[in-house]
Amino acid sequence: MSFFDRLKTAAPDDWSAYVEHAFVRQMGDGTLPQAAFRHYLVQDYLFLIQFARAYALAIYKSPTLGDMRQALGGVKAILDMEMDLHVELCAGWGLSRQDLEAAREERQTMAYTRFVLDAGGQGDLLDLMVALAPCVLGYAEIGRTLASRPGGVDSANPYGRWIEEYASDAYQEVAAGFADWLDRIAGQYETPARLSRLTHLFAQASILEADFWQMGLDAA
Repeated sequence: MSFFDRLKTAAPDDWSAYVEHAFVRQMGDGTLPQAAFRHYLVQDYLFLIQFARAYALAIYKSPTLGDMRQALGGVKAILDMEMDLHVELCAGWGLSRQDLEAAREERQTMAYTRFVLDAGGQGDLLDLMVALAPCVLGYAEIGRTLASRPGGVDSANPYGRWIEEYASDAYQEVAAGFADWLDRIAGQYETPARLSRLTHLFAQASILEADFWQMGLDAA
């Protein structure tokens, strides 16, 4: 069992509440109110700015040059792929990059991103990666799941472009690389005494991810 699967197994309810949230289900069948998705996109753009900083922190926390290069790849994936997706999607609804960057961070955005940065600041690379894992690997799981459902990536689904991006080979490769990296770092740093804290970090990050979806629904 991979370390990621062990973390999910230790927090099944929190993980399910995140990846099977009503926001996710409604994206998959195309019934999500556009106001909810629009609000989510704006906040997720701001979220990704902070996550790029978290990956930059991972460079600093990395014990080897190989780990530093892996973390740098994460920074580039956010800045060169995910943020461009958000700009593209928002442009279709009349939101410019300047509009996104001028938006105010919601409490849920601040709570989650600062939680991750704090986990990395106080801990080592493994703590930071466990806090990042629900985002990086959860989106890959959600993308795969929604793309496999009837109508998920149909042209009639207004959220098909989002689903396609996270189900894409490019993003799935990013996620698989992260999962392998997490396994390797856990092999170096994990101890029985640390496991309770690590599973707590993972569960808390999953809860904050679900709160992020709910923030979008509440804005509709």
